Amino acid sequence: MTKQKCGVVAVLGAPNAGKSTLVNALVGQKVAITSAKAQTTRARMLGIALHEVEGAPTQMILVDTPGIFAPRRRLDRAMVSAAWEGAEAADAVLLMVDPIKQRRHELEPLLETLATRPERKILVLNKVDRAKKEPLLALAQELTGKVDFAEVFFVSALTGDGVPELKDALARLMPEGEWMYPEDQVSDASERLLAAEITREQLYKQLHEELPYDSAVRPEKYEVRPDGSVEIHQQIVVTRDNQRAIVLGKGGSKIKAIGAAARAELAEVLGVKVHLFLHVKVLENWAEDKEVFEEIGLDWVR
Repeated sequence: MTKQKCGVVAVLGAPNAGKSTLVNALVGQKVAITSAKAQTTRARMLGIALHEVEGAPTQMILVDTPGIFAPRRRLDRAMVSAAWEGAEAADAVLLMVDPIKQRRHELEPLLETLATRPERKILVLNKVDRAKKEPLLALAQELTGKVDFAEVFFVSALTGDGVPELKDALARLMPEGEWMYPEDQVSDASERLLAAEITREQLYKQLHEELPYDSAVRPEKYEVRPDGSVEIHQQIVVTRDNQRAIVLGKGGSKIKAIGAAARAELAEVLGVKVHLFLHVKVLENWAEDKEVFEEIGLDWVR
């Protein structure tokens, strides 16, 4: 009987390094939201990838963590805490670095902590399709001098270059063991939370410049109708009246566009017709509200 393999890979990095895009590429479909805006991922999300290497069917549980940065607010502290918790007991830790946008001072605290951790560590330099070769190799040499990386990979999470080789290497590192999830499951996120995340992605994509991080999407209702379609109600939370006006747009045009795009993507992801209802609420101190934290998948931190 063929032995199965199963293990956990923590995907770490500074904000906006391309972690969620890579997790989606490794899984083979969308399980995490992406945005040009840094710190898009807030809670730990699991992507579940299947791969066969050397005749062994392998399940890799990919922990897509929030970007690690210097936290100031409670929300920031919760996000960084979620990232490091995602690395606990992992069979491999993958450090994702954007060689084009990466600021060295953002990486230093991360490298210092990684250097002391016992897990097998893999360095992944992203955007190989856009980065110049010489600086890329120099950066790889610099980083491997600071942390004992078992392997280094050059990939483009967006185009898929180098991803199959990385997937092979990760599968080889996984220990023998029974699979933790059914074969057809690709994420641990509930459909209710995934729906809220997809709306938040559209919020960031369509209001990238105008809207700061002081916004969240709260799931209010997720119900399957008798005809099999899904009815979803969500609340977009902002901190000020002028932000509410931005989200609504002139005559409600912007929130309609956000809803239409989110509805179309949800229908594709869920495979059913979706009825999506959005409304906007001003909640000045939502980032200090324990109930909101739990609704968006974060642990409450002091």
